[in-house]
Amino acid sequence: MITFILADLRRFWSGALAVVVLIALSVALSVTVTLQERAVRLGSARAAEKFDLLVGAAGSETQLALSAVFLQPAPLPLMEGAVLSRLASDPRVELAAPVGFGDSAYGYPIVGTTTGLISSLSPSLSQGAMFARLGEAVVGSDVALSTGVEVKPMHGTAETGGETHTAIAYKVTGRMAPTGTAWDRAILVPIRAVWQLHGMHGADHHDDDGDEASVHDAAEPHQHSDGREEGHEHEHEHGHVDADAPLDEQFDAQTPGIPAVLVKPKTIADAHRLRQEYRTGTTLGIFPAEVLTRLYATLGDARSLLLAIALGTQAIVIAAIVLVTIMHVGSRRRQIGALRALGTPVRSIVALVWGELFILFAAGILLGIVLGYLAALTISARLAASTAVRLPVGFIFDDLWLVGGFAAVASVIAIVPALSALRSSPAAALRA
Repeated sequence: MITFILADLRRFWSGALAVVVLIALSVALSVTVTLQERAVRLGSARAAEKFDLLVGAAGSETQLALSAVFLQPAPLPLMEGAVLSRLASDPRVELAAPVGFGDSAYGYPIVGTTTGLISSLSPSLSQGAMFARLGEAVVGSDVALSTGVEVKPMHGTAETGGETHTAIAYKVTGRMAPTGTAWDRAILVPIRAVWQLHGMHGADHHDDDGDEASVHDAAEPHQHSDGREEGHEHEHEHGHVDADAPLDEQFDAQTPGIPAVLVKPKTIADAHRLRQEYRTGTTLGIFPAEVLTRLYATLGDARSLLLAIALGTQAIVIAAIVLVTIMHVGSRRRQIGALRALGTPVRSIVALVWGELFILFAAGILLGIVLGYLAALTISARLAASTAVRLPVGFIFDDLWLVGGFAAVASVIAIVPALSALRSSPAAALRA
């Protein structure tokens, strides 16, 4: 019987190929949606797990997490530098590292921080040494800059039309090991260099209305997390940076304003207490993983919608294939009538027609799984290239239910054309 089915498929190979391709494309859509949603969820969760607690100025939890953890460019309000001083001296805190952003170079964000955070992300550097002066920098593993080169920071990004700073040029001294986070595509510099570059030399203050923090010169417009001034079209140099000045990572109440502090508590209990303590009217404590969980709920809704669209597409494709197959079976009525007249059992004829269609369905499903997997790999690779967040694409045991569902539907649908082949008698089929 298998020989007969394969011979028949070779005779009608063009139609069989069209059926396989249509099924493969519809299945690939579902597989891509499933694998890609899981890859984004797992990749972002793994990237966020390196950051236990995040403290920033009161505002949007989601924006704080996206900016500080995933380095997505956005203006964040500043909180008083005294918060960093309190966190750094808190006995419950193992590490409190400030982050300041806003500048970029060669398409990579420049992030002001401390050696402690770099050591936390990458316990050992893959190349070179840690920065030890204000004019030095450590780059992420995916940054295409070699040690020893000079980096001239640009305010904002090339897309926003920022101007290049002239007060300093950072010298790359080392490269971090891969972390699987957005920080693999970042240029890390001393936070004090960022403050000095933007004229933020002392403690910030809030106005009577509790607006965002600003630098000492009250006559200057509002400032964002990078010291950028609202209302100015281009960057103006605020101060000179002594590139050879030694590193100073001791912070006190006069510390300039900062957009966020990445905190590593000593215990889980300390983490929860600190989070609660810093959820006040002026500061916001969040667990990045908790914020992502809420985002996943939104992604889950989007995934359900996309899967519904994919399943609807599959239903339309399957209906069209069944219709075409019934017409194909009708064109073979004489052949089927001859087989029945020669005494071929009905079950053999049903198995013959069913087997031929099921083979096409099975081939389409397998090809669709392969195409869906390759599509998810391609999408994840593109996202990883732009964000540096590793997005693991792979199947899990529960995916067998999806494959089994496809196979079960295919086996049931294939019965319809098989039964249609028996509608007419052998004599009527031979006269057709």
